[in-house]
Formats: sequence, structure tokens, C-alpha cells
Amino acid sequence: MSASLPRILVVDDEAGIRRFVRANLVARGHEVDLAPDGERALEAAALHPPDLVLLDLMLPGMDGLEVLRRLRAWSDVPIVVLSARGEDQIKVQALDGGADDYLTKPFSMEELLARVRVSLRHSRRLAVGAGPNPVLRAGDLTIDLARQQVLRAGEEIHLTPTELALLLYLARHADRVVTHTSLLQHVWGRGYGQETQYLHVHIGNLRRKLGDDPSQPWLVITEPGTGYRLLTTAQGSGEGSKSLDNL
Repeated sequence: MSASLPRILVVDDEAGIRRFVRANLVARGHEVDLAPDGERALEAAALHPPDLVLLDLMLPGMDGLEVLRRLRAWSDVPIVVLSARGEDQIKVQALDGGADDYLTKPFSMEELLARVRVSLRHSRRLAVGAGPNPVLRAGDLTIDLARQQVLRAGEEIHLTPTELALLLYLARHADRVVTHTSLLQHVWGRGYGQETQYLHVHIGNLRRKLGDDPSQPWLVITEPGTGYRLLTTAQGSGEGSKSLDNL
């Protein structure tokens, strides 16, 4: 993360989108570079290393997945992919390939700016280090990653090893999408990847124990066709605001 204004690289083959996104980002204090295709995106990233990349997946010539693969070969810059509706499988490939988040077209500028803030915030935390006691708080719920302990109003919530592993992995990637495949392989092993029914059952049980209404969850959010996101910015049902400390 640069010490100056955050630099954002916007990669999209639609000139109107590039101009619109740039104008809004510049108005909020960001430096912005633009690229209409994959080749020029890689050149721009090498010449002026960005703090964040907004990457359209449907590009002429070199597609967004290839740009992502090449960037990840030498850079850990946060990457938010922009995908059209109906591209769930490509979106999952991008997330499994190293993208940090995704935004589905058409999107609102408010949503885009929110994703930009989250990605830059995570990048800053990684740059300064997580500290010895990373703790996530959501209302009266506390997730202590170092102690692998979950508390509600000071009382420990007893989770099964599988539920705890799922929650801790989501907490370490808070506010970002974690794909079904990533969760399955982390919790059950590298041989897994398609058994999404395992996740549905255990996520449902986890939500109930955490007081996260399975019918209207505010903490563990389902990303249809993709995975789950542990949300730290939403308002829970009577739980108050969420905050993230040292994560």
C-alpha cells in the first residue's frame, strides 16, 4: 500500500464504464489508471503498481482470468473482479484463482465504492500485520482467532470442530467471498470441492448457534452459486453494529 493517495487500476473494455468509475474514484481522493484490455493492464500494473485492481472478466484478446493469473504470479495486490450476470462459474474460477472479491454488472456506484473501501482496508491490515490477538466482534458476539474461541455476551459458544473450522476460515477472510471449493478443501481436505451439501448443513447449524437467523442471515451471508461471506459491516437483528479489531 502506497503512502500517498491509493492508486486504483480500472480494467474494462467499455470506455463509458472506465470514465464513469474513474470520475467517482478521483472525486473520492484516489489516483486512477485505466486499461481497455489485458495487455495494457499488465503494463500499467508493472509501470505504476496499484493498491487495488478492478478487473473486468470479459476482455478482448487476453481475458480477465488470464490477466488475474499473470498478476498473481508476481503481485498480491487486491483484485475485485467485475462480472456479468450468468457468469457464476467464471466468477468462481476467478475467486479460486486469487481474486479477493467480485461485483456483478450492472452495479451501483455506492456498492463499488463499498467494495473498494473493504479491499483497501484489508490490504492495509495485511501491510501492518494482524497483531498477536486478532479478534472479530459482531454485536455481542466475539470470535477470538488466536484462542479459537467464540463468545456471546462473555459466554462461550460450543461449536463442533467442523463448525469452528468453517467460522475461523470465514473470519480470516472477513468481508470477502470465500468459495464453496475453498471452504470444502480447507475444512474437509484437498479431495473435496463439489460436496456443497456438506456446507449447507454445517453453515445452517453454525448460524443457529451464533444467533444468525438462517432465513434472514446478517452475519454469514450466502453468495448464490459462489460461496459465503462473513459480513462485519451489516446491522444484526438487535445486535448493533459490527467492528473488526486487528484482523
